[in-house]
Amino acid sequence: MRSILIKNAEIITMNEKEEILKGDIYIEDDRIVEIGKNLSHFASKVIDATGRTVIPGFIQTHIHLCQTLFRGQADDLELMDWLKQKIWPLEASHDEESIYYSAMLGIGELLQSGTTTVVDMETVHHTDSAFKAIAESGIRALAGKVMMDKGDEVPVLLRENTKESIQKSVDLLEKWHYHDGGRIQYAFCPRFVVSCTEELLINVRDLSAKYHVRVHTHASENANEILIVEREHGMRNVVYLDSIGLANERLILAHCVWLNEEEKRIIKERGVKVSHCPGSNLKLASGIAEVPSLLDSHSYVSLGADGAPCNNNLDMFNEMRLAAIIQKPAHGPTAMNARTVFRMATIGGAKAVGMENEIGSIELGKKADLAILNLNDFHIYPSFDIDPISRIVYSATRADVESTIVNGKILMENRRMNTIDKDIILKESNKSIKRLTKRLESIMY
Repeated sequence: MRSILIKNAEIITMNEKEEILKGDIYIEDDRIVEIGKNLSHFASKVIDATGRTVIPGFIQTHIHLCQTLFRGQADDLELMDWLKQKIWPLEASHDEESIYYSAMLGIGELLQSGTTTVVDMETVHHTDSAFKAIAESGIRALAGKVMMDKGDEVPVLLRENTKESIQKSVDLLEKWHYHDGGRIQYAFCPRFVVSCTEELLINVRDLSAKYHVRVHTHASENANEILIVEREHGMRNVVYLDSIGLANERLILAHCVWLNEEEKRIIKERGVKVSHCPGSNLKLASGIAEVPSLLDSHSYVSLGADGAPCNNNLDMFNEMRLAAIIQKPAHGPTAMNARTVFRMATIGGAKAVGMENEIGSIELGKKADLAILNLNDFHIYPSFDIDPISRIVYSATRADVESTIVNGKILMENRRMNTIDKDIILKESNKSIKRLTKRLESIMY
């Protein structure tokens, strides 16, 4: 039996009372078995966390691991130009090897910055390679291949036949859903209404109900995107998704920057989950989502970094800080306080993926998904009489994460990766993007 004893830590539990404790955490296999002071269990691994802070691992509810290789390749564009000119051609250039290294590169960055769970949207092809990377790395993930069966401005290699898209998705689900005791789960990922036929979306609705899995898609990210949907369907994104029965508690919508009151009502009443991606929304000039009003209505809102080419990093510390500060000019200094944002990054993410009874907080019986932070440095001091959650949200950085544990396994210890060979991934990532960019000339629309 694998066991870990973490000693003498400051523990930010994010339990119902949001208690902050001083003491020890005892882990057996993948579960937290005991929390208390002066625990004396024999453990196969003992971590002295004196002067350290243990937090629930971050849960990012919108990531594109397939795009990590494209970091820096698509800067300073708005969404539709970004997709048409750069991202779709690059995705069409992918091969099995490049998808694997793109995923590994992203996962390494995520684990280094304390993220333990992701909701990942891949591209049209080679998704099996991304699942292999997820499986080998040890990160927890809901992931799925992107589905695109509509659009004249989409490269030929990304245009799918509806039935083929559905069948490939089901095949991946049947292979990977609940792999490693549920550490990996499948999610249907139609890209967005603009690139999906109604036939595909209705099939996704029915398959989601049949298999009891999440649906993950983009919605209302960009004002031009909404105009396209209105022109084609006579209604706005969220209203359209509701009209075909997709707006329900299994739906995770990325962005939701441009919502009207009717759409906010639908999100609240149907239990739809919203993934707020402030870094991406700012860089693509999409806008600022009205998160305070969503939270005021008790809608479910979590955080995600989106992809590396529209954010340039996958760092939850950046997303938390941005989520907090961008709302204050419009809504006042107390809007989106540190605890609200930290909640979105942890237990809020767990609720989005339907795993609030398993992850998102440090409690007895829950999965051992944790990050150990060292908050003893110039940029985080003084520490006297300051809420540690404030220190994390407003001052800490990814470099302050010392160790990351997922499912009771130490994936990073003292900044050393245990499941990913950093030197190989960096080398092969450069080789892969070089190969992909050479292919761009042959991409056909």
